[in-house]
Amino acid sequence: MTTTRPLIALIALVLLTPASIDGQQEERYDYWKPQRQMIAYGQQAVFMCNGLFAGNRTREYVFAQELAFLPHPVGTPAGGDYVVDEARKTVAVGSAGGTPIMRAAFREGIGCVILAPDQTFEDLDSLPSLDLPYPPGDPATIPWPDGDLVMSNALPAGVDAAALQAASDWAFNRESPEQVTLSLLVVHKGQIIHERYAPGMDMTTRTRTWSATKSIAGTLVGMLVDQGKLQLDEPLGFDWLPQALSPETDPRNAITLRNLLNMSSGLDTIDNEGLEYATGSGLSYWAGSSSVQGALRQALIRQPGTSWDYENYDTLLAVLKMKQVLGNERTYREFPRRALLDKIGMRNTLIGTDRFGDFILSSQVYSNARDLARFGMLYLQNGMWNGERLISQDWIDFERTPAPATVGRGGQYGAQWWLVPEDRNDVPKDMYAASGNRGNYSIVVPSHDLVIVRRGLDYGSQGFDRWSLAREVIKAIDAPGNSGQ
Repeated sequence: MTTTRPLIALIALVLLTPASIDGQQEERYDYWKPQRQMIAYGQQAVFMCNGLFAGNRTREYVFAQELAFLPHPVGTPAGGDYVVDEARKTVAVGSAGGTPIMRAAFREGIGCVILAPDQTFEDLDSLPSLDLPYPPGDPATIPWPDGDLVMSNALPAGVDAAALQAASDWAFNRESPEQVTLSLLVVHKGQIIHERYAPGMDMTTRTRTWSATKSIAGTLVGMLVDQGKLQLDEPLGFDWLPQALSPETDPRNAITLRNLLNMSSGLDTIDNEGLEYATGSGLSYWAGSSSVQGALRQALIRQPGTSWDYENYDTLLAVLKMKQVLGNERTYREFPRRALLDKIGMRNTLIGTDRFGDFILSSQVYSNARDLARFGMLYLQNGMWNGERLISQDWIDFERTPAPATVGRGGQYGAQWWLVPEDRNDVPKDMYAASGNRGNYSIVVPSHDLVIVRRGLDYGSQGFDRWSLAREVIKAIDAPGNSGQ
């Protein structure tokens, strides 16, 4: 008996080794395909709804640009298996049978909300909205940057007009047809020195900011840290899901707010590995599930703080902590407007929620170029606006410090802001950027008193280089013998 058991175990190991260790087990069937199709319908519903009713774009533009991101959009501008209700500001994509019909509805103050597959537009009144008056005054009569009145279009001395135009052409005239620049805005020493829009766009047109939103989330969280309502290194105090028999022993209790903001929580990176548009946060973005419930269900797979992995749920958990300390639903819903947007003139920005009213501040924000320039200017001015400190210098320094898990491995990320990579030596190292999918950037260059905003609807491989854009713009500021005309 003592010799037989080890022999059986050895035979079993030999039989199992080729399949498990040599990677011969391979799943080729896409078990997520039905869910991917549902999410694709949900994406189209959200893109069309926000494109039409938040961005005031035509159906032709929405199909040509917003929906170019989708491999197989439903219908054409002339019609198809979708319904647009102009009066109710709703969009439904799909038809009865098979993939569920996915519905999105524009809600005042927050943009379009995606409904769950089993909901209809009879549920409209249950969806969140924000009825909060804007600050007094017409932005058209209020001087920039608090308003949109630009007092002079003359270039300041020391700016090379030809080099600036060349940088603009570099942004717009892309060799890749997959890179679609919608707008470019350059602010130098507080003045707009260049503003350019693609056909069908203007300074009021809102488009999705994608993950540039995360930098707004980081700013709002930082305001509460500055006020002492949040602490970077204390336990989060969440009731994690599924609940353990002994919640106090849940290893996720070791995660801190610092870990979340550094994208180093150690939680399962469910949005990666080809599943971003099948499950995870995609279900709250595009299919009506709860952004909170999904975030709380992630398992811990690494020690917090030791590994960097870009994950939407890390941001959403930081936003959940923000919600907890704000105390009540109304205070939470109004906080971004009252604390930040209204203070710096970001009147064209809509911060979206899921259908439960929780902010999806990892991606779901619609804004325009000027508002994102204002946001960058707040950082360029070291957190000050009209003599009022909105964010501390300590917090800005934290956001601009490479996450510990990235040091020596790229150093490309701070706290909800992207940083110049360690191996990049052709641009100023002090630059940092709010960066989003499809080429959406607000780039802050303190050493040159610059904010550069590029809005895009890139698709496919994308690859627009934000740091190279800044390099080209800086040539107009640093060019020898510039005319300043």
